[in-house]
Amino acid sequence: MSAAPKSPGPMNPSPVNPCPTNTRLHTLGPVDQIPLGEGRAFGVDGEQVAVFRLRDGTLRALSAVCPHRGGPIADGTIDRQVVICPLHQHAFDLETGCSRTGAEPLRAYSVREDAEQNIVLHNEMNDVEN
Repeated sequence: MSAAPKSPGPMNPSPVNPCPTNTRLHTLGPVDQIPLGEGRAFGVDGEQVAVFRLRDGTLRALSAVCPHRGGPIADGTIDRQVVICPLHQHAFDLETGCSRTGAEPLRAYSVREDAEQNIVLHNEMNDVEN
């Protein structure tokens, strides 16, 4: 008589995040306030956020202050993938905020256009920040 196969045991639950997040939605105004291929800075929850409108109309959002020397990221040159800080030419990925030139990364934000053609920014904040 063959033994029944052993069950793998209880599944390990995924770890609980010690700092749960809350998402705050911010409507920043009409998308057409940002010309195609440019960025604009907005104040959101006490932080400066740069929102970019790519030439294909998609939106990206990053921290608006370069970690290298405080350069205005919203004034940087953009293409489909990166923004270049206007002060010292550090390049940052528009999706992730990661530097391609060795600088500290920028924070990336989720951003979209709503049905009324407004910019909607999602700001995830840790409970300790609230």
